[in-house]
Amino acid sequence: MADLKLVYKADTEDLALTALEDLEEKWGKKYPASIGSWRNNWTQLSTYFKYPSEIRKLIYTTNSVENFNRQLRKVTKSKTIFPTDDALFKMLYLAMMDATKKWTGKAWDWGLTLDQLCIYFGDRIQPEDID
Repeated sequence: MADLKLVYKADTEDLALTALEDLEEKWGKKYPASIGSWRNNWTQLSTYFKYPSEIRKLIYTTNSVENFNRQLRKVTKSKTIFPTDDALFKMLYLAMMDATKKWTGKAWDWGLTLDQLCIYFGDRIQPEDID
């Protein structure tokens, strides 16, 4: 839902709240539980606004995780019956190894993102540990 993106991609928490109000006005009657959940849990959901946009994008973007899960599902759906649990684990291991071969590039604008991570989480992350 494009209207929901306006909430979590907003530049500030105030703009996000405004977008949430617009979302509620437009979709609240059709999806009261979903919109109500955002409204009722706003304190927890909006904590990422204390971070800069580079870190926020890491928080709300799950494309790589979704892609990895999709690749594992593809392998298990093509063969619905495995003779043993070990056979399943071996198939998943091989699929994982194949998927990780593609993980060679760094994220877009990684230098700036890494700098922001070091500023906010300097006690847990150092650039020399990553590069």
